[in-house]
Amino acid sequence: MTDADGVDMSVYTIPVETEVVLVDAAEPFSLLTSQEQAYAAALARADWEGAKICLLQCSAESVPIFALLQFVYSAQSVTDLITKAKGKGVTEEEVKHALIYSAAFYGNLGNYKSFGDTKFVPALPVDRMKLFLTAGDADAAKVEELWSECAARMYSLPPRQRQMGLGKANGISTYFSANCEEEDGELSGRFLDSIGLSPYNTRLFKEDDGSYIVLLASSATDAGDDAVGKKCITHDFEGKKFTVRRGDYAALMKRVVTALQEALPHVANDQQKGMLERYVDSFTLGSIEEHKNASRHWIKDIGPAVESYIGFIESYRDPSGVRGEWEGFVSCVNKEVSRKFGVLVDNAEKFLELMPWPKVFEKEVFTRPDFTSLEIISFGSSGVPAGINIPNYDDIRETEGFKNVSLGNVLKASYGAGEKPVTFIADADQAIFKKLKGEAFEVQVGIHELLGHGSGRLFYKDTENAKTVAATEHPLKDLMPDSAAITGPFYAEGTTWDSTFGKMASSYEECRAECSGIYLSLEPTVLEVFGHTDAADVVAAGGIHDITYANWLLMMKAGLSGLEFYTPETKAWRQAHMNARYVILRVLLEAGQGLVTLTRKTGSDGAPDIEVMIDRKLIPTVGKKAIGNFLLKLQVYKSLGDFERGSKMFAAYSEVPADMAEIRAIIMARKEPRKINVQGHVQKKADGSFEYQSFENSAIGMINSFTARFPAEDAELLELYRNDKPYVVD
Repeated sequence: MTDADGVDMSVYTIPVETEVVLVDAAEPFSLLTSQEQAYAAALARADWEGAKICLLQCSAESVPIFALLQFVYSAQSVTDLITKAKGKGVTEEEVKHALIYSAAFYGNLGNYKSFGDTKFVPALPVDRMKLFLTAGDADAAKVEELWSECAARMYSLPPRQRQMGLGKANGISTYFSANCEEEDGELSGRFLDSIGLSPYNTRLFKEDDGSYIVLLASSATDAGDDAVGKKCITHDFEGKKFTVRRGDYAALMKRVVTALQEALPHVANDQQKGMLERYVDSFTLGSIEEHKNASRHWIKDIGPAVESYIGFIESYRDPSGVRGEWEGFVSCVNKEVSRKFGVLVDNAEKFLELMPWPKVFEKEVFTRPDFTSLEIISFGSSGVPAGINIPNYDDIRETEGFKNVSLGNVLKASYGAGEKPVTFIADADQAIFKKLKGEAFEVQVGIHELLGHGSGRLFYKDTENAKTVAATEHPLKDLMPDSAAITGPFYAEGTTWDSTFGKMASSYEECRAECSGIYLSLEPTVLEVFGHTDAADVVAAGGIHDITYANWLLMMKAGLSGLEFYTPETKAWRQAHMNARYVILRVLLEAGQGLVTLTRKTGSDGAPDIEVMIDRKLIPTVGKKAIGNFLLKLQVYKSLGDFERGSKMFAAYSEVPADMAEIRAIIMARKEPRKINVQGHVQKKADGSFEYQSFENSAIGMINSFTARFPAEDAELLELYRNDKPYVVD
């Protein structure tokens, strides 16, 4: 299906058959004490009030679309609206399209897919969408006002608006004003480094005269005498003026601070108290240093009944790769699954010795993290991941510690076995893949988060560690003739992994963690942690375990499916994990010897199809060698801060040559919609206690969850949008 301009609309619309799944936590929430429930409820409110920031971080039009949907759906029940819309001539099919667009918008907290960063528009004509939205009880004048504000951008698909990116040729990003290009982002990065200010909670707006405004997220709007406030002045840098200004998202940040303060009386211990107090300082002042201090308390709060984290966390959506999207979650611990992960942590140092790099490239002392399986109560962001390794501050992770979490109810919702055949998997592998993909992914997530993201060290110039590693034998000397000696370049003081590798950092790091997962899933001792106690016998007999095979198959399929997230026009990848998985597929295809084969065929529907197969017998030999050598290179280049070699290698594998471009056409024709996650809502009852409200796993359920969670109107949110509008609308 194409529009009048020849645009493939299947890429930019949400199919009505998109599966909506429930991420439910009713039972674990009910098992919490009244104090724990009150604590969780306050944190959940902080998560979701902050999550409205994602709308402002997504697109110029996301806030008025959100306001329109909230106003319309809050005026009556969704079923009543449907009845009235049908009475005015809206067809059943049109209703389905309107509802799935609304559900997808809520699920992504904006009109760009959180996984892939492409815009999506309603699949029904403008006049029919308007007829549906105006059919109910909502005040007609108000609906018309909001519709007029957002309708044009809701449907528009000029090349720049089709995907997120920085610069007129690459896409849109509200982390930057619409007139910013990549060189503006690079200049601002150098400026922020020069004054010692983290970019995590910033945006960059460029004035018509060429000067810049750096906006810091905070509830405070004045400068002040604190460390951050003293930097909120106008600076001259490389011939340009930069004005640092506090108060970005101020109204929303105030709500977050209030909710966190309300959680304070219900903390379980001093670490939680210190964490919340530092969060309050961070979000009040715009201080990333205070957020780091909160993280320090957080990593010391081992095994809490209620686990949470909040702030500007992941940098996937920033085209420069350094600014964090809002994310906040609160959860209950799944004690049985967490027990497995505890065993994994107990053995982490032993397992890290199995990695393909020399010991000098590993931390001298592995800082034992907390690793738990959580049941998500609330996850306020544009998407819900299956696992997390945080904090993302390298200086804390390397010397003080970190936490790993696997989100059990998300895994259950997302990786349950379906009835349909799995795309791109051969008939002979369908049964084992469908049976074990959930268990295999649990293994992959566990290794990925703890031993992938949690491994390795960084070397800084003029430090004893750098001198020590420079005196050792180069680990790549057998793979690369020009690597006879370790000469750095090493990290400069004040730089980080993200600032050094820039927009490539996220994809590169996800690739390193994914490689760690499939590499170590070959080890029987690792598999035994997850309950696969027969793994040693299988390997001793010269084979690999079914879980390992399913995991490698899962990675190969993901590598193929990842092509959906590549934009040929800009030669850019829109999603870090999928870029990483495609790179791994390329590495294993390059290994040759029949390890991985891609076979084009005609599908049962008569259309072109493709299937991926991996020779099970070659995985422990050819496969392990190929992925081990590649993982070694990834780690060495990361540890040494060698952006030149690391980026050149990663970019080469990220390329989509002609043969893969042809395969991409097949992938696009057979792509399946990503599931939409419905979350519950914690609400306060008349007697002051709390209850967890679940919703049906449908588009209507998603809509109901948001009308329960938020009031119909938010004047302060609309004011923030109107303040941004002159800068972010192109």
